[in-house]
Amino acid sequence: MRITFVTICALVFAVPTHAQSLDVDGARIINADAEAGNWLSHGRTYDEQRYSPLRQISDQNVGELELAWATPTGETRGHEATPIVVDGKMYLTLPWSKVLALDARTGEELWRYDPLIEPTKARDACCDVVNRGLALWKGMLYLGALDGRLIAIDAETGKALWETQTTDPDQAYTITGAPRVVKDKVIIGNGGADLGVRGYFSAYDAFTGEQLWRFYTVPGNPDNGFEHPELEEAAKTWTGEWWSQGGGGTAWDSMAYDPELNLLYVGTGNGSPWNRAVRSPGGGDNLYLSSILAVNPDTGELKWHYQTTPADNWDFTATQHIILAELEIDGEVKKVLMQAPKNGFFYVLDRETGGLISAKNYTMTTWASHVDLETGKPVETGGDWALEPRAVFPGALGGHNWQPMAYNPDTKLVYIPAQFTPFLYVNEEGFKYRKGFWNTASDAAVMVAIAKTQPPAPAIGYLAAWDPDAQEEVWRHEYDGLANSGVLTTAGNLVFQGTSRGTFAAFSADKGEKLWERETKVGVMAAPVTYTVDGEQYVTVVAGWGGIKGLMGVDPLNAASTKYLNAGHVITYKIGGKGGTPNVEERRFTMIPEPPADDASPEKIARGEALYNRNCGACHGLMVVNTNVIKDLRRSSKAVFDNYDKIVLEGALKNLGMDSFADGLNAEEVDAIRSYIISRAREDRALMLQAVQTTPEDN
Repeated sequence: MRITFVTICALVFAVPTHAQSLDVDGARIINADAEAGNWLSHGRTYDEQRYSPLRQISDQNVGELELAWATPTGETRGHEATPIVVDGKMYLTLPWSKVLALDARTGEELWRYDPLIEPTKARDACCDVVNRGLALWKGMLYLGALDGRLIAIDAETGKALWETQTTDPDQAYTITGAPRVVKDKVIIGNGGADLGVRGYFSAYDAFTGEQLWRFYTVPGNPDNGFEHPELEEAAKTWTGEWWSQGGGGTAWDSMAYDPELNLLYVGTGNGSPWNRAVRSPGGGDNLYLSSILAVNPDTGELKWHYQTTPADNWDFTATQHIILAELEIDGEVKKVLMQAPKNGFFYVLDRETGGLISAKNYTMTTWASHVDLETGKPVETGGDWALEPRAVFPGALGGHNWQPMAYNPDTKLVYIPAQFTPFLYVNEEGFKYRKGFWNTASDAAVMVAIAKTQPPAPAIGYLAAWDPDAQEEVWRHEYDGLANSGVLTTAGNLVFQGTSRGTFAAFSADKGEKLWERETKVGVMAAPVTYTVDGEQYVTVVAGWGGIKGLMGVDPLNAASTKYLNAGHVITYKIGGKGGTPNVEERRFTMIPEPPADDASPEKIARGEALYNRNCGACHGLMVVNTNVIKDLRRSSKAVFDNYDKIVLEGALKNLGMDSFADGLNAEEVDAIRSYIISRAREDRALMLQAVQTTPEDN
């Protein structure tokens, strides 16, 4: 039975047995530079700059960096965690919210914790069963599990101390972000806006798990009253019956804290559904979607808000990394907050008042021409996609997504894992909210059909060095592939970043020159960290391909998982390391098996294609192509093809994560989907046979 309250035994008996070095608290995080050899919190410091003062590895000797150790994680889904490192011990999370403790010097496993997530919870995870990390506080690690539990773990032993359910298990909530701890309060939000939930974030007592306060990011049904006064004002910016479709606004990732102002900054997500004409048919800004909120961490009371994308219509979350810094602007040093959210504009705000200082586009933005500094709002270019399909830059993947950016106070530059990503938005005619399904009101089936005849502009990924004062790009490094990792910058004039192609590189922070690169053989999405043990500096990155791009088959030709097995690893380098690369097997070529006979009509296959792309493509890949993250349906066995009804409608493979979809599909629709997948298997098998039979002389 799932625990939905704090176990009394935990309160009385579960006293953590930890070494004093694990007694991380606010004072240590505030003074993190005094122990620069540790990585104490998610962004290293409360300001989340992801800048390390370590300089033993520098632009002068980074070429001598070699592999020190590479520890397999045993997991094959997306790895997105930033490790915590304290006095030679490393703590990180894996897919399915598992926790791993390692010796930071050798990579030896110390302990492993498995929260035993039900496999069918994968259905609720819009963007893979990932987790971005832990918080460490006074000997306890805090895990936000995929199924919505907040779990306290003894950092020394790996034993769970208490857990509390932070979400309604009957709704499509998930947790993938790392908790933060402020003044003995664990702060955690959740995800699920794409599937139709109402967002909030909460504070829990670090020692008991008792809920202390909760801030809802969008109003509920006004007839039921409002949980806090800010929601009454927010409700005036909504129309229709938005609450019946969730509303969205989930706070699933970014947070930062200013101890001097005693303000916690939290980014909120997209609207649910995406399509504002469906979500709020009478218009309105829809607070607090796509916003940055400044709250008092003692009470959860809102001090100010800034909305990056009023009336969000594009899945333009403001959950991307938030960085606090002090910048000299017009001759005056100001305490600022910086963010490069999905919408393509780089924001500099006064973090005491929320006032907009500047906003310029850091990537191509065709949905809006600029941000009006008087109103603080983007000026949209028109063409509502509720009326006709519309392609814009950036798209739903964003100009920058969850991968953390970093700020270097030496160069005074922000390093953004940026993207050049178009997206075609198509109104879904006759949209009806379906609990537990994707509820965007943007028609993926029609989008794919149009894209097959009118291919979109190519998407690319790049590392951008951005001057937040001048609001201009200083340098960039472009990649062949779209998907690349979070970044780390150091006092050694370095920036580190990995790629989906299975590489990890260092650039000079001032000029962007590539100084060093090694093959990881596994796609890298997570942000690196650096630390010291016995005076020796190491650089670590967690590697493992997945996420929404891996599941949906984005950029398959540039994913390392097309050449190598997608075997997760924790990879660590040091000057004078042993060298080599992680021990990852090459992927063997296998032909798509002969699919079963099927006499489906073209009309049935077309119907199956539309149903597949609306219901299945987010996990199994649009056009039935993903990048070897989960099962390739084209390669299904005869037994699978013969039992589609039992699998899809009766949940015969629930233990493998394939839930029943009888709540949204019927037998006739499942049969049409089966015919479409068989047709795709047949098409791609023919192409593979043709390629195999072609001799070099024929090319």
